[in-house]
Amino acid sequence: MLARNPNLYSHRRLEEAAEERGHELHIINTLRCYMNIASRRPEIYYNGEKLPHYDAVIPRIGASVTFYGLAVLRQFEMMGVYPLNESVAIGRSRDKLRSMQILARDGIGLPVTTFAHDPKQTEEVVRLAGGAPLVVKLLEGTQGIGVVLADTDRSAKSVIEAFRGANVNILVQEFIKEAGGSDIRVLVIGGKVVAAMKRTGAEGEFRSNLHRGGSAQTVKISPEERSTAVRAAKALGLNVCGVDMLRANHGAVIMEVNSSPGLEGVEKATGIDIAGRMIEFLEKEAKPGKTRTRGKG
Repeated sequence: MLARNPNLYSHRRLEEAAEERGHELHIINTLRCYMNIASRRPEIYYNGEKLPHYDAVIPRIGASVTFYGLAVLRQFEMMGVYPLNESVAIGRSRDKLRSMQILARDGIGLPVTTFAHDPKQTEEVVRLAGGAPLVVKLLEGTQGIGVVLADTDRSAKSVIEAFRGANVNILVQEFIKEAGGSDIRVLVIGGKVVAAMKRTGAEGEFRSNLHRGGSAQTVKISPEERSTAVRAAKALGLNVCGVDMLRANHGAVIMEVNSSPGLEGVEKATGIDIAGRMIEFLEKEAKPGKTRTRGKG
């Protein structure tokens, strides 16, 4: 498992689940790996030693080290090691703009979303997104960081111009007021929904992330929501993901697809052994050299 912090709940649970099923799982700090990119002999070294051949690799690559983490994961793929999620699929999901474009291409429900480079286009961006209230998101943000709710067109313009003035890339989206500060996270493994939870933001907080003080509980999802989550995972080529969606008046809309979903909130809210399901998927699917680029884009 590629992970920098072995003590995180998710990583400990995956280690326990693997060992319970008789597997040996090594946790490797992604940033301490270095590679020999030699013709026909790809190798990875760790703490001065060449790594042995593994049957599978579980990438738990933090957003801040995506570039190097994906390089290491690609090297494992070149060596014929089966990845729980492939590097190309993770790369798609980490790029919020790219993932939105792919989901839109496949006709999957999204909030109205606009993107522009020139601060002079701010008024047009606000108009295209339907006017305030609007949500302004950093393309590189995680766990609700870099997400701002603008209540008026004037405040939206100020926020957009400030971000763009700092040369920061952002998305501008309609605010789904009817969601009431709650979202649905759906866990998809191997093209099937295995769990769903409803996350509700703390008092006065429109972001529902558990890292921001939100709470979680199990929830029953509709056939449409189930289908939307599965289609989103397939569109991005992810074997395992957390699909975050809002319940809009016109149906489910996707906010984000997370390729390394945290397990603590969903396991505690639903009582489902998600880590075990992930290991079971690897048991069924992991075969030498069975890596390929799924989907397009």
